[in-house]
Amino acid sequence: MNSKTLISLAGIFAVTLALPSYAAKPIDLDGDGVKAAQDCNDNDASVWQLNSCGVCEVEPVNGCAVSPHDGLAWTDYPSACMNCHDGGEGGSQYQEMFGSTHYQWTGETPDMTNQGGTLQGKLTNAVNSYCINIEGDWPVCGSCHAGRGTKPGEGDTVANVDCLMCHNKDYALNRVRKSDGSLGPADGTAQADLDGYVQNIAAPERTNCLKCHAYAGGGDGVKRGDLSSALMANGDAHFDVHMNVTGANLQCQDCHKFESHRVIGKGSDLRPTDDIVRGAEINCANSSCHDGMDSGTGHASSGRRDEPDRHVSRVACQSCHIPTYAKDLGAANHMPTEMHRDWQFHHDGTPADGVSGPGHPHTDKLANQVPEVRFWNRKSDNYLLGDLAKVDPETGLYPTSRPLGDANDGKLTPFKYKTAHQPMTSADSRMIALDTFEYLKGSGDAVKAIENGLANMGYATNEPYEWIETDTFQMINHGVNPASDVADCTQCHSTDLDLTTDSKLDAMGFKLKGPKEQVCAQCHDGTKNLPRTHERMHNHVEKGSGIGCYFCHDVQRPERNLCSPCDASCPAEFVDNQPFPHQCSN
Repeated sequence: MNSKTLISLAGIFAVTLALPSYAAKPIDLDGDGVKAAQDCNDNDASVWQLNSCGVCEVEPVNGCAVSPHDGLAWTDYPSACMNCHDGGEGGSQYQEMFGSTHYQWTGETPDMTNQGGTLQGKLTNAVNSYCINIEGDWPVCGSCHAGRGTKPGEGDTVANVDCLMCHNKDYALNRVRKSDGSLGPADGTAQADLDGYVQNIAAPERTNCLKCHAYAGGGDGVKRGDLSSALMANGDAHFDVHMNVTGANLQCQDCHKFESHRVIGKGSDLRPTDDIVRGAEINCANSSCHDGMDSGTGHASSGRRDEPDRHVSRVACQSCHIPTYAKDLGAANHMPTEMHRDWQFHHDGTPADGVSGPGHPHTDKLANQVPEVRFWNRKSDNYLLGDLAKVDPETGLYPTSRPLGDANDGKLTPFKYKTAHQPMTSADSRMIALDTFEYLKGSGDAVKAIENGLANMGYATNEPYEWIETDTFQMINHGVNPASDVADCTQCHSTDLDLTTDSKLDAMGFKLKGPKEQVCAQCHDGTKNLPRTHERMHNHVEKGSGIGCYFCHDVQRPERNLCSPCDASCPAEFVDNQPFPHQCSN
């Protein structure tokens, strides 16, 4: 190779290094020479693809046949696992898992304003608009617990941890609640399959996680609206661009990263934070994913539209990139999600009076729903068992979960909004933890289930009660569309400036801070026609030093470095007619 060739190659290499790292493109972050979205571990330069054992590790010197699990039989579970992973050669994974929220179903709650800092969770005091509360129904609600059947706190030990629920997807799909109360493979499972469960151990896959999370609330896709079993083997980028076997094919833990069996990321209606050190938030704009897309220039610098860059500090990525949830794109396994539940009737519309036997409560389900958007500051007020129930004047219903924030505090975030018809004590306004086991598996009689629930809560069974409407907001995070198919701006912004009616943004705090004539009179004498489009009206921010939002709205955006009417030098630049009585703090 001559010197000119070397110089040319060096130049090409230098140019390559100078190119920007476009978001969502394959990047060789670990320097292993592989620049591919399929790199299974970009934190380890020695590995980029699954080895012949199907594991994201260096190829074993002696091949796969020497796995320590190969010689195990079903009868070795869990003793063999504990010998190695409960303080033995393999580590202390049993202790880690035993202390996690996935096992305990309670945890510390730094993000909750309702008794924040106390232990909260679905095992004890959490109340929702689905199955209300777990009181009296461990057999059904506990069927998705990561244990082997015993309820945490009732004589359980680390031996109750069910490793296979997360580390063998075939086992996870086959696990059921057995007649003796334990959780395990269905009766009649072939011995070869049983032995295979303990011999074939792997990192969790989407199937493991979705066996529980997709079926929460009583059925496939029922609860969250953005999770269903269709994601186990989804091949449609428009259904979910990330969990897509023909594309990125991300596993849950690619975003919900685990350390010592503690995980980050949770919904706004979920109470515990599993990893107190790392917190609950997942940041998509990190070095291994969409690097720099939250910088304020990331969209434009990657060759995309530039107006999203004005929004990133106040609008969550999901608000634009998940225009609909509970998607039905034509596949048979695309499921609608529950939008309303009524405990006075069974799923077939018959009264829940015990005559027709047990069954699921009546539900209204819908597909292809547009999220409700609200400002969320990552704090929530979620109802707890025994709390005083109060009507939310905004909705007129009793809330079970409220994301907190406003136009000056938080990011615009998409939510599923869902309601329910459920019982509450009349004298002291406490939501009743209706005994769902009595309802779902016993008599099916709502009255009997309420009486059992009252007794479980310490009330007399004849305590007067009434039926109320509750509602809940649940953050939408999954089902991201390809970048070419984001939400239209009209999802938030109206096509014209009709000041005679309140728009969606007006309701969230962006309404003019006074009558139009008074607000506009700061700068205009009334002879100029009002611009008729959102873009033309908001060109004011480009005039002079930039007219700040607070001139016209009770909203401030200090990060945009616009001129504020509370800055003594700014009104002199813009206001030449009638000053407005802005409320400015000292």
